[in-house]
Amino acid sequence: MERREPIALRRAVEVTLVPSGERHVLAEGAWVVIQQILGGHFTVMTDRGGLARIADADADALGEAFAEQARQAAESERSKADAAQGQPFDEQLVWSALKKVFDPEIPASIVDLGLVYECSAAPLPDGGRKVTIRMTLTAPGCGVAPLILDDVRERVAKVPGVSQVDVDLVFEPPWTPARMSDAAKLQLGMW
Repeated sequence: MERREPIALRRAVEVTLVPSGERHVLAEGAWVVIQQILGGHFTVMTDRGGLARIADADADALGEAFAEQARQAAESERSKADAAQGQPFDEQLVWSALKKVFDPEIPASIVDLGLVYECSAAPLPDGGRKVTIRMTLTAPGCGVAPLILDDVRERVAKVPGVSQVDVDLVFEPPWTPARMSDAAKLQLGMW
């Protein structure tokens, strides 16, 4: 694993504490260490030892290089969305969008973690598709669940032909590591 150096925040920034999900403000000058950069968001270790998620829109608080990285990721997403405009609905694009949603604590997508139990699409009378995602979390009391669910809704809503997104959070059957893909197990050292 690469060693990452502490970064002093360039401005105060609102973060989401992980795993509690509480909103908090880190002061300008507070020291953080990047733990993961996935899905355009940043998970950092704070100077008090806790984890926090910094949204891509606030990457400038980490410095210009991180802001540029967030801009490039957003531009790449926009380019892909623009290229897909006018194309017929494709459920594989929904799965691709879901593979860009990450738990802030775990460096694997919700798809590779086996959190998505079902994904279905149905045509709507006025056109477009209603996509229903049935998914779970690694732990029922996960405080960052709203972040993850919002990320699912936001990313799937950008898929061409999707007019409505419903996310059904379930806990039956309970999630186990056995649901993880081989790639996720290998990445997380569980192989």
